[in-house]
Amino acid sequence: MDRRDFLKSASAVGVSAAVPANAQAAPSSPVKRPESPNMIYRELGTTGERVSAIGLGGYHLGKQPEASQSINLMHAGIDRGITFLDNCWDYNDGISEVRMGQALRNGYREKVFLMTKMDGRTAVEYNKQLEQSLGRLQTDMIDLVQFHEIIRMEDPDRIFASGGAIEAAVAARQAGKIRYIGFTGHKDPAVHLRMLETAQKHSFHFDTVQMPINVMDAHFRSFTKEVMPVALKQGIGVLAMKTFGDPYILKSNTVQPIEALHYGLTLPVSVIITGIDTTQVLDQAFEAARTFKPLDQTQIASLLARTATAASEGKFELFKTTSHYDGTAQNPKWLG
Repeated sequence: MDRRDFLKSASAVGVSAAVPANAQAAPSSPVKRPESPNMIYRELGTTGERVSAIGLGGYHLGKQPEASQSINLMHAGIDRGITFLDNCWDYNDGISEVRMGQALRNGYREKVFLMTKMDGRTAVEYNKQLEQSLGRLQTDMIDLVQFHEIIRMEDPDRIFASGGAIEAAVAARQAGKIRYIGFTGHKDPAVHLRMLETAQKHSFHFDTVQMPINVMDAHFRSFTKEVMPVALKQGIGVLAMKTFGDPYILKSNTVQPIEALHYGLTLPVSVIITGIDTTQVLDQAFEAARTFKPLDQTQIASLLARTATAASEGKFELFKTTSHYDGTAQNPKWLG
């Protein structure tokens, strides 16, 4: 399905009256969801929410040939205990959100903490995308919406500028369309740190931040070393991604999938968001949860020593060193 079809079919949504970026809504009341002994659950920063430590990555849920395959995979994950669902307005030209919305019918919406992401840097573009995502996901409220691909040093300036996307996000939260606000990025820790600094200047507190955390990150442009401690100090929930390097870290033959997941789970993250596109990969994630015991310092050191040479130049973390994963760079119109 072509993105233009979505844009043509979506209703134009005007920008709400300007909302100061420092306008803080009353804390959202945490929602209690079913939990399973087959999964690990953790606090999401200081929100009071408890979510599964494994999250279903939305991009991979739009790749199956038939919608029913994606829906069945989501149902299987939720039925077994996954409560955190990831998505994005631009994944697979909107197909990922459409299929997730179909999967969340018949009571499944109430079982999950639903997250998606917006590319828009302006309030106008953010509102357009948010309304489309609400429609695709077949819900009137999304638990967490994150600013997507904060990968340029100027992204924080655009979002927090007058008429920027932060105004739309705060207004949407006050209107009950979203509950929490976060941001994501995969390029350079310096950009994440600048986003956090810009938020502080505007007296704004992010609920979550999503970043690459994996067995190679420690050696090259390390989000784990540079960003995670800052986020934790501020009470921001850390969402880990790129555990397998999609999937180049595994192709380096330096680490096995279960090891990579155990490493991520050992760190103080709320959720590891991982791409699950088959029942075999889903089983692998639950096996990692079942067998998880925090790695000790000796085990961590051994694992990082094993990956040091391969990781030194970032050639297996292509999201940091190439534009291959930069959807908004390839489609700048999405930014507004």
